[in-house]
Amino acid sequence: MCGRFTLEASKELIASKLNVYMDELEPSYNIAPTQDILAIVGSTNGRRAGYLQWGGLIPNWAKDTKIGSKMINARSETVDEKPAFTSLLARRRCLIVADSFYEWKRIANEKQPYRITVNNGDVFTFAGLWDRWESDGEEIVSCTILTTQPNNLMGEIHDRMPVILDERQREMWLDPTLEDKIMLKRLLTPYDSNKMDAYPVSKKVNNSKYNDSSLIQPITI
Repeated sequence: MCGRFTLEASKELIASKLNVYMDELEPSYNIAPTQDILAIVGSTNGRRAGYLQWGGLIPNWAKDTKIGSKMINARSETVDEKPAFTSLLARRRCLIVADSFYEWKRIANEKQPYRITVNNGDVFTFAGLWDRWESDGEEIVSCTILTTQPNNLMGEIHDRMPVILDERQREMWLDPTLEDKIMLKRLLTPYDSNKMDAYPVSKKVNNSKYNDSSLIQPITI
């Protein structure tokens, strides 16, 4: 799964890497569910960046918002079978911007958090889905992060990992003319473990009230 991640990169770096622009961007070292997160969507007019609630995803047919708490992640293997996600795979895909994420490894009777980086700490994107929920004048635009089987690196830490898309896959994922679910699901594969690194970090990351650069410093266990 993916329950926490970071984004400390500058807006200039994100613009150069992902070809999107934003007015403001505050670094965050402990992004957690219920927060607004930077995402990119594509349309026939190009791509644009904005903030979506990672609550997780609230389907447009939901009677209330409580269902979102169970949908911070979606399994890529069954995403085209679940009522909440199947139509979104064809028409409401997004990229979620990050520069690392956290996962917890069980060691004895405890869970030790690890920070995972991609391409030597470069900016990368998770595959996501989004939806718009409206009721009685209230509107929430929310999203979920897709997960897949772990690669060799992640398999030592957890039994799931977020779907990370490379440049070619990003272009396809944001292409509004691509609605073939079989072809889209082929993009949802484990990222190359040789391009990822992981190291243990402070358990302070368990508490979302902590949000500073000390969280990404390696520790000895």
